[in-house]
Amino acid sequence: MNEEHKIVQQVYTAKEDVQAADRLIGDYMPFIKAETTKFLKRPPIEGHDAELSIAMIAFHEAIRGYSRTRGAFPKYAALLIRSHLIDFSRSGQRHSHVVSLDAPTAEDGTTLADTLTDERDAQEETVMRDATRGEIEELTRQMEQFGVSLSDVADNCPKQQRTLDACRKALAYARENTGLLDELLQSKRLPIRRLTEGSGVERKTLERHRKYMVALLLIYTNGYEIIRGHLKQVMKGVAVR
Repeated sequence: MNEEHKIVQQVYTAKEDVQAADRLIGDYMPFIKAETTKFLKRPPIEGHDAELSIAMIAFHEAIRGYSRTRGAFPKYAALLIRSHLIDFSRSGQRHSHVVSLDAPTAEDGTTLADTLTDERDAQEETVMRDATRGEIEELTRQMEQFGVSLSDVADNCPKQQRTLDACRKALAYARENTGLLDELLQSKRLPIRRLTEGSGVERKTLERHRKYMVALLLIYTNGYEIIRGHLKQVMKGVAVR
């Protein structure tokens, strides 16, 4: 506990002191490299793998965005690093300095990509699957603090479009008023009164779907980038960036 308190104090100091932030990043370089290694499935090469720089940037963002209500800092930082690395991998920026796979290699229009196997796709699919599993496991652990399970969320999901729209509206309000998310983490209770007054959604609707709303709001208190990506497809019509 003393060690955890020490880490929290270091992070809060680093929020206000650039030099302290640099020292913290230096102290945590083994941790940052380890998280990058997990993603790459091999140790990163300094000066060659851009992923290591992305991980360092994500760690710095973790320092700026951390609060005690988010739980242990290393877990929060690891989640943010993984999310940033996934986004970077998807963007394709890491391949911007190499020959395009779409460049024709023969007169018949055959491209370099046509000559490759689907091994890279299989590897990326494995990485994505592992990362998704990691996010779900972390979210499951966090929901347990609220007495909510994944089965509860599935059972508590709105069945009617009108109710789903109401939950969307409440979520959008919470996203615009981050103090609600902080209150959720601190009290371990859904701030129904504030959600009702701010969003205009009926109290009985939120109470009936409390477990579903707890899960939605928790997803927006941490770096659950993959899960949020899936939500964008479900929660259409709401600003859920």
